Amino acid sequence: MITSVTLPNPTGWVKAATRIRREPMTEPTHLVGTPQPQDRRLLRRQMLADDVYEAIKTMLMDHVIRPGARISIDGLAREFQVSSTPVREALARLESEGLAVKEPLKGYRATPLLSLAEFDDLYRFRQLLEPWAARRAAELIDAEGRARLKAELANAVEPTSVDYAGYKSLTAHDNRFHLLIAALSGSEQVRLAFERTHCHLHIFRLHYDRDIGPEVLTEHRTLVEAITSGDPTAAESAMTQHIENSMSHRLRRIYE
Repeated sequence: MITSVTLPNPTGWVKAATRIRREPMTEPTHLVGTPQPQDRRLLRRQMLADDVYEAIKTMLMDHVIRPGARISIDGLAREFQVSSTPVREALARLESEGLAVKEPLKGYRATPLLSLAEFDDLYRFRQLLEPWAARRAAELIDAEGRARLKAELANAVEPTSVDYAGYKSLTAHDNRFHLLIAALSGSEQVRLAFERTHCHLHIFRLHYDRDIGPEVLTEHRTLVEAITSGDPTAAESAMTQHIENSMSHRLRRIYE
């Protein structure tokens, strides 16, 4: 059973997970519903893979593994005291999220940070897609959609520190929130197009700022109010302003 993975250090920068400890499983009690040995092995393997994935993801998000740097599978396996298998599985997942890239005959590298041109391109795409999705969501909203939006907003947590550990919950909420609005637009193509950008991981990888959390959540509340009240114009305007604030006021200054 996985008992711990060391992630953030006291200074706020993530240190590589230094040890993944295993404890022997107790003998089965033969109660109804007790996992069989094969099921327990699969569960342990999944827990191990998930912990290694989170550890490497944190290192990438906090630049412990620097953007563009080569990622040593063997080195990480030694550091985590695991086999290379969960490391490879984790890197495959991270590649699908755009945080790592696999180079033929060379292995994995950390994805470089967005260039200014890529950053502008991403936000132009979002401005084309998301205000329309918010307008359409307000036009189509029903009781279930209202409940889902309000529940997602209620689950949002402000960041606790200026690193990925502190921002992890907000990053996940931000992605779910925008993906939910895309889904509520009724267009599967819009939802898929947004999902494939993995934009929230790339954005939060650029910069953490303690002030971002309250601003983002205030703007999310405005969006929820507009969509749940069935006001398409207000919803479109709120999303346009939300994206503009993120692009111009909070992030573009990084490149200046």
